[in-house]
Amino acid sequence: MATRLCAVLRDLRWWARDYAYALRAQSRALVGREGADRLSEGEGTPIVLLPGIYETWRFLEPLARALHERGHPVYVVDELGDNRRPIAEQASRVAVLLIARGLDDVVLVAHSKGGLIGKHVMAFHPAGSRVRAMVAVATPFGGSRYSRLMPTPSLRAFASGDATMRALAAAADANARIVSIYGAFDPHIPEGSELAGARNVRLAEGGHFRVLADPRVIAEVVRVAG
Repeated sequence: MATRLCAVLRDLRWWARDYAYALRAQSRALVGREGADRLSEGEGTPIVLLPGIYETWRFLEPLARALHERGHPVYVVDELGDNRRPIAEQASRVAVLLIARGLDDVVLVAHSKGGLIGKHVMAFHPAGSRVRAMVAVATPFGGSRYSRLMPTPSLRAFASGDATMRALAAAADANARIVSIYGAFDPHIPEGSELAGARNVRLAEGGHFRVLADPRVIAEVVRVAG
């Protein structure tokens, strides 16, 4: 009983820290004025950012700047907006950017829904051949049972029975090019983010948002990008 109580209290602490991190990240998105054009300079492997639902690229800005400082050009897909549109539609926008910017041998760096969008590009778009790999953080590859309780279609789309989610699950060939990073506890994805055939990295701490700041995320992107 005591062990169970300790685990619950630990998860609650992770949850509180997680939402504090998300609040700071969303606040940064509201006040940020500097564009992303400067981040696209660099000689390293190109990186394309794919944020989660209700997030713009600025949610991933600390990660973007850290990668840019290591010499990687970092690209954002402004057309994603705050990422509420359907996965397939958003994947088409990413594919357009890859072709329009002439990007090849790209590493996608994704959070949550962004990982589903990235896998859709890799599995179903001709432009997927331009992607070397994807590092996805806290992505609901197997869906989330909480989605059916959500009030909006954009959130209910993460149900495992959704047609797009089923198609993504069946597209197993793409998994070998994916690194899935996730926390020991995710309040949004009780099923977890382990993906069969992918490189799975389970972090010691929990959360859905704060895990983006874990040093393993940068380390895995650098490893994949070379």
